[in-house]
Amino acid sequence: MVDSAAHRSNMRLSRVEYREIARWTEHLRPTRQCMKMLKDRFPNHSQSTLLSIFSLEYQKRTKRTISRHHAPDVIESHYQRYLSESKAYPSAPVLLELANEVDLSPALMARIILDRFLQDLEGEMPTKTVLNSMLKEPSLIQDQILAKNIHQCTINDCCYGPLVDCIKHAIGQEHEVLLRDKLKERNLSFLDENQLRAMGYDKTPDIILEVPIAVEGHIVHWIESKASFGDDHSHRTYLNEQFWSYWNRFGPGLVIYWYGFIGELDCQRDRGILLKDCFPTDIATLCHASQQDQPATQEPE
Repeated sequence: MVDSAAHRSNMRLSRVEYREIARWTEHLRPTRQCMKMLKDRFPNHSQSTLLSIFSLEYQKRTKRTISRHHAPDVIESHYQRYLSESKAYPSAPVLLELANEVDLSPALMARIILDRFLQDLEGEMPTKTVLNSMLKEPSLIQDQILAKNIHQCTINDCCYGPLVDCIKHAIGQEHEVLLRDKLKERNLSFLDENQLRAMGYDKTPDIILEVPIAVEGHIVHWIESKASFGDDHSHRTYLNEQFWSYWNRFGPGLVIYWYGFIGELDCQRDRGILLKDCFPTDIATLCHASQQDQPATQEPE
């Protein structure tokens, strides 16, 4: 769900505040119980902002440690332990507990164990398609105890897995619809990503305004919607891979990080990239924009 305005005052964090939250997440696991602990510790921040920050930090942590979990001897050790404990305790959430014990995402543990199980069953490496379909629909797995364990891992992981991917996609879509609705409320004429793709553009922001606006005194030709928190790493990546190319093609623009961002990152305003954590209220419409204010009219590549 889109956060209510009640949390708006806490969406923009200083780098010091962000680091305090990030440090506190270092030993948390990606489970629902851990998210409740995080919310209890930082009650002034919205659940969505805290989950987004935790997800960013947990993904960094996973990238640093995932290779050791993929070592053949470690996979074999995890698999044999799963077989032994699930046989001894068939109704226990063995795989979920193992994942938490070795500090691996439950959904990633489920993928590793299922992959190893299918190798035993088929005598060869399963295809990614087969693996993904069984992770999405564990009832396709022949072994009912493993199917139940895979399902428990998937629904209890708030950072990885098919359920999280589906939720993130839905939340992203929800915020893009919210952005379009806000623009329509203000009678602002725009083209969205689908329309731009149909026109032949390959890499586009979510919205291009047909007539530019001014937000807090800064000209805006395009708007990008991010249903996430903007930390140093993700924002730097977006700048290099998206925002500067939008700026080169379409002129200055606005990025909305709906779940907040590190305040110090909003330092490119004079260069043409403005950051906000909500739809701006200070908008001036440039009804008779001069030619130099129009987005660059380059041919689509």
